[in-house]
Amino acid sequence: MREDVDAVAEVHLTSRAAAPMPPSIHPAADVRSWLAARIEADHVWVAEVAGLVVGYVRFTDTWLDDLYVLPGRARQGVGCALLEVAKAHLPAGFGLWVFEQNEPARAFYARHGLVETEVTDGRDNEEKCPDVRMEWLPAQRRAHR
Repeated sequence: MREDVDAVAEVHLTSRAAAPMPPSIHPAADVRSWLAARIEADHVWVAEVAGLVVGYVRFTDTWLDDLYVLPGRARQGVGCALLEVAKAHLPAGFGLWVFEQNEPARAFYARHGLVETEVTDGRDNEEKCPDVRMEWLPAQRRAHR
């Protein structure tokens, strides 16, 4: 996975810049070093097309932290496949945060069974922008809530 650090960082930076999200408050070099450390600590899977990384998902044992796909590869099943990897590895369920203004991401996650469970004013995130907590729970856990 170490060999994919630069490609993962490029996917992250390019995808985030194209998404309806607040601009990153971190310079690209800082994002690259932060991601390099996270790749070593978290579960990271990449999607490749013709040997090029076009998307990635990063998660812990309970949390989906990143799911990014290059804009030119959106709506081609890459994000769906990466989300399925997270679901397969986290069968007890997981949560994630998405910026409230990122309607495409919220709709994507909702189509794949995640539900919005909390909305905040953003005071606890670095960008200070409203965000939404979403959760994916397997069917048996949803039935008992």
